[in-house]
Amino acid sequence: MDGTILVADDDRTIRTVLTQALTRAGCKVHATASLVTLMRWVEEGKGDLVISDVVMPDGNGIEQLPKISEARPGLPVIVISAQNTIMTAIQAAEAEAYDYLPKPFDLPDLMKRVSRALDTRRHVAPRPSAPVEAAAASDLPLVGRTPTMQALYRLVARVMNTQLPVLITGESGTGKSLVARAIHDFSDRRTLPFVTVSAADLEGADGPSSLLARARGGTLLFDEVGDLGAEAQTRIVRMLDALGEHAPRVMATSQGALSGRIDGGDFRRDLYYRLAGVELQVPALRERVDDIPLLIEHFLARAEREGMGQRRLAAPAAELLRAYSWPGNVRQLENAVRRLVATTAQEEIGRAEVEAVLGGQPAAEPLSGGSDQLSASVERHLKRYFDLHGGELPPPGLYQRILREVELPLIEIALDATGGNQARCADLLGINRNTLRKKITDLDIRVTRRRKLM
Repeated sequence: MDGTILVADDDRTIRTVLTQALTRAGCKVHATASLVTLMRWVEEGKGDLVISDVVMPDGNGIEQLPKISEARPGLPVIVISAQNTIMTAIQAAEAEAYDYLPKPFDLPDLMKRVSRALDTRRHVAPRPSAPVEAAAASDLPLVGRTPTMQALYRLVARVMNTQLPVLITGESGTGKSLVARAIHDFSDRRTLPFVTVSAADLEGADGPSSLLARARGGTLLFDEVGDLGAEAQTRIVRMLDALGEHAPRVMATSQGALSGRIDGGDFRRDLYYRLAGVELQVPALRERVDDIPLLIEHFLARAEREGMGQRRLAAPAAELLRAYSWPGNVRQLENAVRRLVATTAQEEIGRAEVEAVLGGQPAAEPLSGGSDQLSASVERHLKRYFDLHGGELPPPGLYQRILREVELPLIEIALDATGGNQARCADLLGINRNTLRKKITDLDIRVTRRRKLM
């Protein structure tokens, strides 16, 4: 890499580590704990890239982005933040940040993003007509620092001002409708109606036209679209085909993958293609266990704002909540926290109170559930792959190609989880270390010893 990087972060450790890593990579680095100093460097013409924290002693890093863009059009800014909510990702996108990373972040991952930012000329998009209000999302439980949630946040930020239809899938209670609402509330259509469509709304000769009149160019959400009958699906297809100017944005949610319903003849293939312009997958809570403490903190703070009293969790109580499988996902967790707040007289919630709320429910789901889900996902992927060939057979060598597609991410994720330690990774996978080394070579996997930055 070659370039001058301006680093702004009030954490001395992060400034030191980034300075050392970027310098070793061939860059010049200017680091500061002050946004005032950062802006002076920018206005003086220094720097090819900015890496900035959000919360700084003398201001907000995201709020500086328009000023940086005005002073140096095209200067890319990578935002890093410990504020791990959907608002941070959306505000960074609205302020035209080049990229956004939550803390803690992987140093090699950040270095790759720095390299791309230096190599790619930034495209400056038109600024939205009205700013996003942070208060609008203050009560949305779309909180999480796990990679799956951060990837979802970035995708939401990228698609919210497009015209593409959006299909949001996920288990019951994961927050699919909240994601749909967030896309609407932070988009250019935020001042227009958001209409959730039921099967009854589609009935009658005037049903579809009445829906369009209610939406007035805003957003139509077909909630749990997979549960709609054949007649309702036909009406939706006809309505979408007849849309003209000032048409509403179309979104839909579904608990399960619609591809299986298509194969079973329960869902129209043409409707699926009209709804799935962009498909967002909201992860189950058991797939992002590290977000449970953040969500609990969020729900406790909300309960306090609502006058239910201040509560905190004892360590054993927090451990029990984190270990539970939460088959009802975020909705079940929220209800459990509210019940704990309402039924606990003391300020500290103990393990006994948590056990009473969770009752006799199992502490973990059978391991076969995860395998069944993986098998179902692979089956859906393979069916879609065959469908894409329009009745013709795929090219020969399918078996090895599919094995490679599964093996590559499995080994990469295992290496990432073990910090690049090949001995630990081989033990985790249950294979010989020499076998792992051969696979790393054959699959052209780059192994990097990772370190987490707080």
